[in-house]
Amino acid sequence: MSQIQVSRGTRDILPAEIPYWQQVEAIARDIFSRANYQEMRTPVFEQTELFARGIGETTDVVSKEMYTFTDRGDRSLTLRPEGTAGFVRAFIEHKMQAQGDVQRLWYLGPMFRYERPQAGRQRQFHQVGIESLGSADPRADAEVIAIANDLLKAIGLKDLRLEYNSLGDRQDRLQYREALIAYLTPYQADLDPDSQNRLLHNPLRILDSKIERTQEILQEAPSILDHLSPESQQRSQQVQHLLTDLGIPYNLNAKLVRGLDYYTHTVFEIQSDDLGAQATVCAGGRYDGLIRELGGAETPAVGWASGLERLILLMQQLQPPKPPTLDFYLVSRGDRAEAQALKVAQTLRQIGFSVELDLSGSAFGKQFKRADRSGAAACLILGDAEADTQTAQLKWLASGEQRAIAQSDLPTLADEFRQQIRVSRAS
Repeated sequence: MSQIQVSRGTRDILPAEIPYWQQVEAIARDIFSRANYQEMRTPVFEQTELFARGIGETTDVVSKEMYTFTDRGDRSLTLRPEGTAGFVRAFIEHKMQAQGDVQRLWYLGPMFRYERPQAGRQRQFHQVGIESLGSADPRADAEVIAIANDLLKAIGLKDLRLEYNSLGDRQDRLQYREALIAYLTPYQADLDPDSQNRLLHNPLRILDSKIERTQEILQEAPSILDHLSPESQQRSQQVQHLLTDLGIPYNLNAKLVRGLDYYTHTVFEIQSDDLGAQATVCAGGRYDGLIRELGGAETPAVGWASGLERLILLMQQLQPPKPPTLDFYLVSRGDRAEAQALKVAQTLRQIGFSVELDLSGSAFGKQFKRADRSGAAACLILGDAEADTQTAQLKWLASGEQRAIAQSDLPTLADEFRQQIRVSRAS
């Protein structure tokens, strides 16, 4: 019978890698809580219409990359390709706008897109992100960027570049769209196939093309910055001044548009080349029209998302893996000793220690070797003699010091154990 392997574009996260994930998650929770962001969790699949209306039917995400299926009730459902649309749906459905205050929310979880798998990018991938709903203040834009910057620095990234742009309001964007189409139409035959297809449906996405000939054509293309209204220009300048005041350097990039249709005004990417090639590690922007588009009241909003796989790859390059910290390794031999060993292990776990119980039933010599390899601070030994007297031999592996202790005294010895474990790990 053939072996079943993991599906293309997905991967197993094995125990050796899990500490990196836990560290990123812990850092994110700490930074978000200090800015009073609250966690919210939404389903991993939604009605397909949510993403078609919210992200845009002509975007690559909706037209090429979504995992869509029909369920037994003949409903079209889609595994979420990003987090914002689901958050907006929940914001509207649960009438969160009625609370009146700015809703500061964050999420972490799997997303799904049918893309070509590569380093740091899978078809099932994970994102952490924040959404600030209810304020049009430019400070909200600068705040979410500052939080992203704090997160990435806390993870250990140093060489970060912030690319910033403003798309203006809906009317600015429509005017620029027409100007870009007018400029590119004479060059249509020279554009790459994807850009030719986007010309009439999503022309701003052509600015993202990596094809050399298309980039040459774009050299003289009109700039979005020349099509912003005075109000949009003033707003963009306010955001830039706030970033400067916060000590966050940025590059004003008129070709940065992002791939989702719902963005207005601020769009940004934070990039790092620690992966060997320039890579975006965080991206987002403002989406003031999305909540209304999906049936809610007019509500300004801004947010970002960061791919965890890329952050983990960067962390692995910056930090060597830390061995698991184990307090006690428990060895035993003989029926009565093995039964007591299980009780001892549970007692120690219940008073706050980490314990691995050797379940091999092998000779003491082999169990002692495993204890030495485990990285535990101490080894507890139970044999026939200990079973008869309800005791255990306690051996501190760094010093070799050993003594007998009563099993009933374990709770009262907890403070002594903790102190000795600290000493053992410091040596």
